Amino acid sequence: MVAAKHTRGSLLRRTLRPVLSLLPFGKQNYLSLDIGSSSVKMLEVRGTGNEMRILNAGLASLPSNAIQGNIVQDTVAVTSAIRSLLDQHKVKGTDVVTVVPGPAVIIKRATFPTQDPATLEDTIFFEAGNFIPESLENVNLDYQVLDYDTEAESAEVLLVAVRKDVINSYISAIHEAGLSPAVVDVDYFALENMFEVNYTPGPDEIVALINIGARYSSINILKEGRSAFTGDVPVGGRYFTEMLAQELGVSYEQAEAAKIDNRTKVADQEGVTRVLTTASEQLLDEIQRALSFFWTGSAEEQISAIYLSGGTAQLPYLATSMSERLQIPVEVVNPFRRLNISRHIDEAFLHQHASSLAVSVGLATRRPGDK
Repeated sequence: MVAAKHTRGSLLRRTLRPVLSLLPFGKQNYLSLDIGSSSVKMLEVRGTGNEMRILNAGLASLPSNAIQGNIVQDTVAVTSAIRSLLDQHKVKGTDVVTVVPGPAVIIKRATFPTQDPATLEDTIFFEAGNFIPESLENVNLDYQVLDYDTEAESAEVLLVAVRKDVINSYISAIHEAGLSPAVVDVDYFALENMFEVNYTPGPDEIVALINIGARYSSINILKEGRSAFTGDVPVGGRYFTEMLAQELGVSYEQAEAAKIDNRTKVADQEGVTRVLTTASEQLLDEIQRALSFFWTGSAEEQISAIYLSGGTAQLPYLATSMSERLQIPVEVVNPFRRLNISRHIDEAFLHQHASSLAVSVGLATRRPGDK
């Protein structure tokens, strides 16, 4: 396993850093919790970099109304799902790295005069209101210095803001489960860390990371190893399931099972193929439209490869269809390809849910104080 490049600050660093400075780094277990709109994905890890080991992995379903509008609406359901994972896997860690959904995040790039780090931080937080279309009183704000231009004596900075009510809804559920939130990341950047720890693209390669979630699909395009474009499209795996249930007159549970591996008997197999093909075309239309914004702003630079993640990424023909439509190689990620895995983990579970755990793996590389 190679070390991850921890390039993102915690969105909670201003309030949590004094407490977290007391934690013994690298000597404890951490929990990675990806609380999505359809399930909670959990990893327990110990160590960092080359020494990080996956100790536990689990997934618990959530009711469809648990997450609404990118906010945890049913804290009891989310807390119950987390606790069931803790009990089932006899988890020992209590410090949590978690994630907020990209559509809930405001991301802006800005340029500031080159200054010493402390002064630059003060300037960024003083000027941030000019870039963030939300009262700074209502958001948690973080930033990352992307690059310095020595000739222009300027610094390119990535600003990231999330409404406090969004973050607090996730933190409350984690607290209610008896756990301590240590770091909050964004799904775009978690995917980036997952990719960096498992893959080594060429220096000139431009790659797109696309995670197909339940309600939306996120896109992060990496250029020279850095995020050059982020976005999302309003089509996810739930759209496929709902279309199957509606068109074929089967239950949601039957449609969900038939979507990936046909675990239930659906009489109209040709209908399943037809509906999934139609839904895939809708998803590809949206992804192609989103990528056109990147091409328009980047002199139509060619993307070298696309890496798919999320449960729906496992549809047997989706990667092939996307590759044919976009004329770009497409691969379903293996987020565990360079990781150390405990011999006690169910390998069949990891294989079955690998693409669903991509964001969780990216979170697992994070630690308090990363920057």
